[in-house]
Amino acid sequence: MERLLLGLALLAAPLAAQDDMGIARGTVPEAVAIEDLDGNAVDLGQWIGQGPVLFEFWATWCPLCTRLEPQLLDLHRRYGERVAFVAIAVGVNQTPRSIKRHLERHTLPWPTLFDGRGRAVRAFQAFTTSFVVVLDAEGRVVYTGSGADQDLAPVLAALVPSP
Repeated sequence: MERLLLGLALLAAPLAAQDDMGIARGTVPEAVAIEDLDGNAVDLGQWIGQGPVLFEFWATWCPLCTRLEPQLLDLHRRYGERVAFVAIAVGVNQTPRSIKRHLERHTLPWPTLFDGRGRAVRAFQAFTTSFVVVLDAEGRVVYTGSGADQDLAPVLAALVPSP
């Protein structure tokens, strides 16, 4: 039932919007444990409050995620040594096995985790895929948004001084 409700929420979400959706700005999200693609527990606390981090709630079947990917890859090239990037695959219509198959063809340079029980979805109040949450070095939410047209470069530039 929980997956059905999440699936309906994902379908009903706006196609592109940004800021002040999902978890509130200034909030420190709960550091829940989810899984890697091999079923091992992964504590999100290893990123929360450990430096700037960009979390994307993602799915293999999400066209907006696919359209957002080039921007994320470019940002990772520019900021990847100073900002952690983490993909959180939602547990709707995908499995760790299907995600692994997808990643064999579409490699991502950051970790991809699986939220099969919706723990991270609830902690971050992620109501859709292509949902991005950026945390500052202290673990506070500084940005939330969804859709393919998010302008994430200024968000990361504000968190990380130029070299």
